[in-house]
Amino acid sequence: MNNKHKKYINRAFYLAQKGMGSVAPNPMVGCVIVKNENIIGEGYHKKFGKPHAEINAIKNVKNKKTIEGSSIYITLEPCSHYGKTPPCVDEIINYKPKEVIISNKDPNPKINGKGIKKLKENNINVIEGIHEAIGKELNKRFFLNQKYKIPYVVLKWAETKDGFIAKTNGESKWISNDVSRTLVHKWRSEESGILIGVQTAIKDNPKLTVRRWKGKTPIRIIIDPNNRLQNTAKVLKEKPVTLIYNTTTTKKRESNYFININPFSIHNIIQDIYKKGISSIMVEGGTKTINYFIDSNLWHEARIFVSNKKFNKGIIAPNLNIENVNKEDINGDELYITNNNAQF
Repeated sequence: MNNKHKKYINRAFYLAQKGMGSVAPNPMVGCVIVKNENIIGEGYHKKFGKPHAEINAIKNVKNKKTIEGSSIYITLEPCSHYGKTPPCVDEIINYKPKEVIISNKDPNPKINGKGIKKLKENNINVIEGIHEAIGKELNKRFFLNQKYKIPYVVLKWAETKDGFIAKTNGESKWISNDVSRTLVHKWRSEESGILIGVQTAIKDNPKLTVRRWKGKTPIRIIIDPNNRLQNTAKVLKEKPVTLIYNTTTTKKRESNYFININPFSIHNIIQDIYKKGISSIMVEGGTKTINYFIDSNLWHEARIFVSNKKFNKGIIAPNLNIENVNKEDINGDELYITNNNAQF
């Protein structure tokens, strides 16, 4: 019985992942409706503000009468409150399934067991905790957001085999290869925001957009305490929103928002970023900016490209305290590191 549940929950996980980069700050959710060992409907949450996974799965069922007595598999507890959409739990109850099987209880205080309670009150059996750890990993950003009210922080950089992030003159363009640069654009499309320091904005003048991958460009964030960013910067010319954190000015100019933070600290910036609805950020800044996050222990994941090239001298790459993290070597040239002792 348990293996059967795992099979259909795994299918729901697969569907949920299709919403990566499109549903934040909501969680990714998949739903599979099963009757007599056959999938009669399935769906996932496609876009923030649009119908949830359960509603899309129900719409996908050709004969709605067959939902009665069915088993509904959902990666996350169905919502029980009015938000951008009506409560999914009420729609489920209307179709009278015999049971609802979920991976995780929703950590959102507005829900957190209320959907499960309502299902049970309407004589629908509820089974919880199927592949619970996988479900939490899938929605690690959402779970962190709900618990600590800060964005999930991913650090990203490329370094040479001898540990440099750039040459002495700041040049770093060719440390990584074409494949890794495409992968970075995919990663950008999966996060709500992308952050760099002003020195990187001045030296590299990047667009910080998604061009090599299909997906939306995240909100650009610049750490610029002394207002050094020039009007000719590409991040100020492109259409996506840019937030510029500084110590003196609060104003809006087209799609650019200059934000005065006082006292000026990574902690206060991170908290303000979350208040603006940005649930995750990828930090692509130089060593100085990345080390701010490392020194404050305000990061959750690091993705590092390690090239076979050597510079012999230059700007030293960020320094992680490896004792505090789990390190996994991927393909020999990519390191994925998870911080299990992050401050948040």
